[in-house]
This record gives sequence, C-alpha cells and structure tokens, in this order.
Amino acid sequence: MLPVIALLLASTLWGLTWLPLKQFGTYGVAGPLVTLAAHGTVGLLALPFLALRFREWKSDWRSMGVLAVFGGLANLAFATAMQRGDVTRVMVLFYLLPAWGVLLAYLVLGERVDRRRGLSLLTGLAGGFLAVGGPRVVSEPPTWIDALAALSGFALAVNNVVFRKAQAVPIPHKVGAVFAGSLVWAGAVVLLGTNHEPVTATPFVWLEVVGFGVFWILLATAGTLYGVNHLEAGRSSLLIITELITAVVSSAVILRKLPDRSAMAGGVLILASALLEAVRPSLEPADTLRKTGS
Repeated sequence: MLPVIALLLASTLWGLTWLPLKQFGTYGVAGPLVTLAAHGTVGLLALPFLALRFREWKSDWRSMGVLAVFGGLANLAFATAMQRGDVTRVMVLFYLLPAWGVLLAYLVLGERVDRRRGLSLLTGLAGGFLAVGGPRVVSEPPTWIDALAALSGFALAVNNVVFRKAQAVPIPHKVGAVFAGSLVWAGAVVLLGTNHEPVTATPFVWLEVVGFGVFWILLATAGTLYGVNHLEAGRSSLLIITELITAVVSSAVILRKLPDRSAMAGGVLILASALLEAVRPSLEPADTLRKTGS
C-alpha cells in the first residue's frame, strides 16, 4: 500500500499547486518563469548528479530522453495553464490523463484492462466531467489555455508509462531527467520572450518561487513517480485523478464558491474511482515488473 499512499498524498500536493501559482502570477511571474526558477533550480542540481552517474543510465538513454522531453513539457504546460486559466476547467482537461494512461499502458506495456479497471476509468472520467459542471464545461469555445491543459495531461501520461517501463534505471536518475527537461523547456520559452507582463517580484518572492520548486514540487514529483514506478501504469493514472477533487474542493472553499450538486456528485464518483483501484490486487504477476525493464 505504500506506493498507493505516496501517490495519493502527492496528488493532493499537486491539487493545491494552483494556490502558489496564482500568487506568483500577481507579481508577473508567469508559468515559464515559475517553471524556470522552481523546476529549473532542481534541474540544475540534477545535472551534475546525472553526469556523475552517467554509466548507470547510459544503456537506457532513450528512455531518459523521453522522460526529459515529456516530463519537462508536462510541468511547463501545467504550470502555465493553471496560472492563466480557470482552476476547475484546466484540471478537468488535464484529467483526460487517465484515458491516455490506460491506453498507453495497454499499447506500450501490455497491461490488460479488465472490467473493474474499465469501470474505474469510466467512473473517474464521468466524475471529472460532472465536477466542473457537466455539459456547461463545453459551452465556452476552447482556448490555447485549454490546449495546454490537455497537452500537459497527455505528456504526463507518456512520462508515467516510460518511467515505469525503464525499470533498469534508478528512480532518482529518472526524477532528475524530468527536472532537467523542465529546465530546458522553460529556458527555451523564456528566451523566446513570450512573457509580456511586467515582473514586479521582489527578491523574497523569487526565493519563495525557488523554495516552491525545491520543496513542494520536488516532494510532489518524487511521491508521484515513486508510486508510478511501483504500480501498474493504468492503475496509477486512475489514482492520480484524486488531484482533481483536491483542486476543485480547495478552490471552492478558498474562493468561497461552493460546488453545486453536479460538482458534488462528480467528487463522489472521482473518489469511488480512486478507491476501486486503491484496494484492488495487482493485475500483474510478481515478476512482471522485472520483465518489463528487461
């Protein structure tokens, strides 16, 4: 149960990231800048470590490259979409993740989808749809923020599947690759000059951004990827959906905007979906994990 607990706790942390992201935005510290300062600081610390341990991961450098590309893209897209968009709308689009995760796990890892997993997937997606208002969520035309939210979910699903597949690579190395990728992605976007808002952040605010990355984001990422590394990819994708209910409930309480009946029903379905996967036995035999990495 330890990977399940780690994944649920990490998902709770991720579901609360909208709070500091929105706060940093008031100082003109946009998503790419947040990613560069927060995730990028951890990435800078990871680069010497990865260089010194090159022999331990060079045989699986392709997987490390994929983790850097898709993990870094997921972090950048999520931070930008969450900061610029409506919390609940961004989260529901991000949480197409379970569908991507189960599909990719089936195609890449050969994880079978039984009736219980199919029920869990449909329950979670239906809950996510209801949590943000049901049919009302599609009444507004899609925007570039919506595209970023959906892209971040897809990129994270790819990251999670590859993270689990690369069992021969130690977990710290794979986590380091994700943060190194975040550094490169955010650095490239910032150099392109996409941020046109005045930055009014003081040195103390920048220190808060760095601390957000070194403590909050690193802990949430490590917890998530620890769970992903030890659980079936399809199962972990469904458990991560608890992040959505955390974001919706916290934003409703803090912003004093109580959820309606649709949102409450959606929350119940999301929790039911997570519980269906949390208490089930694994679909894999004990030695599958070792075979996957071979």
